[in-house]
Amino acid sequence: MSSKRSKVPITATQRLKQDYNRLKRDPVPFVTAEPLPSNILEWHYVVRGPDDTPYYGGFYHGKLVFPREFPFKPPSIYMITPSGRFKCNQRLCLSISDFHPDTWNPAWSVTTILTGLLSFMVEETPTLGSVETSVYTKQNLAKCSRLFNLKNETFCELFPDIVKEINKAIAEANHGRLPLDAQNESSTTNLTGGSDTPQTPDINRRQDPQEANRGLINLVILVGVAMFGLAVNNILKGAN
Repeated sequence: MSSKRSKVPITATQRLKQDYNRLKRDPVPFVTAEPLPSNILEWHYVVRGPDDTPYYGGFYHGKLVFPREFPFKPPSIYMITPSGRFKCNQRLCLSISDFHPDTWNPAWSVTTILTGLLSFMVEETPTLGSVETSVYTKQNLAKCSRLFNLKNETFCELFPDIVKEINKAIAEANHGRLPLDAQNESSTTNLTGGSDTPQTPDINRRQDPQEANRGLINLVILVGVAMFGLAVNNILKGAN
């Protein structure tokens, strides 16, 4: 008897399979979702941070937990990856979640739920389970989300293609990144025309003795010429 009770009702199973097939044919932009192989009532999703949002570049893992009475009752919605928008591993209060069974519509599908979640995520409307953070914090969390998700076994099992994408991006970033000393060295080289060591400004150079003597001689000659010209000018004035 207990084994029969543990089985998912046919209605929920059929509906979720239909939703899954529909989702594969017509994916939700920026969102990927997969049910657990061992439990069709638990789905995991990944939101890619949309362009022109503080979440750009981030991957946000969460889950949907459907009741046995689905589609007549709404699911619980959780966010697992820190995003700066929602609290982690806590039920989110949305109109499409189990916080509002009175507003739930049985015609709504998994696609509807994921679309609504994404829409609410990029807004700033507060709700139970949301947090307020700066744009800077959200951007930093987006950068950290990749490594965070790779530590989650369920994430890696359900989303192998995204794992490959993340690993490739990390490898490319590490390959293209110069150590701080190398960056400073490169900057110095560019500023000094390719030399390995900075060139000393002319003002700090020690003058050669011969160059100094030549300069003094030139100065004496110029003074002599000026004095000679002045004397000639006085003689001419006296003659007149």
